[in-house]
Amino acid sequence: MGAGLEDLFGNERPGEPDEANGELRRALVVAAHPDDADFGAAGVSALLARAGWHVRYLVATDGSKGSDDPSFTPERLVAMREQEQRDAAALLGVTDVRFLHFTDGELVAGRALLGAIVREIREFQPYAVYTHDPEPVIIRNSFVNHSDHRATGLATVDAVYPAARDRLNFPEHIEAGLPTHKVRELYLWGANEPNFDVDISDILELKIQALLAHPSQFPTDDAFITRMRTFWREPDGRSLERFRRVVMFF
Repeated sequence: MGAGLEDLFGNERPGEPDEANGELRRALVVAAHPDDADFGAAGVSALLARAGWHVRYLVATDGSKGSDDPSFTPERLVAMREQEQRDAAALLGVTDVRFLHFTDGELVAGRALLGAIVREIREFQPYAVYTHDPEPVIIRNSFVNHSDHRATGLATVDAVYPAARDRLNFPEHIEAGLPTHKVRELYLWGANEPNFDVDISDILELKIQALLAHPSQFPTDDAFITRMRTFWREPDGRSLERFRRVVMFF
């Protein structure tokens, strides 16, 4: 058992599973590429891990196109990025990292991706799921929301509701012994209208260290570190990860 959520999160904190009724302290973080989970949810992942939750990272694509370095072959880049993701997650206390190996840059929110995520949800039985917000094409008038991010977010939302819940969706999972599952809370990063803030002021440096564990993707100089500190800092001085939170009604 770790520290309580109130101790780590303060007044604005995620919901608590009803363990007496079989709900588990598990969170699934579904990201499009190696590094996306750390950019979007490293802080909350570290806090949940400290609270004794089992946090699993699920990475949809192989990251095979994420470099302009001509010395990289796709195969070398895939191996490097997978190891970077495992190393970054370990810094946060996340030791469970899985990869779906869809081709980077070609992801679609079709049945193959949906079924893979539904299978993970049914097998892992998470209380909460974190992923990309699939709605914005442009985030805060500043960033284009990568097509793989949108596809991952949309497939994950559809997996959470209704696909993982309903027995007649992907019946081959049931035949294989996997039960249906109702996710209780959904959190979307990259939202234009967030409604839930996680104060990561005390662990911002840990989040930055997780990003620095992806040297194929991010520079490691002081300018980048300063930029990241500024990126998450709010006018009141706090550093926040911001999400659109949906407490599932059905």
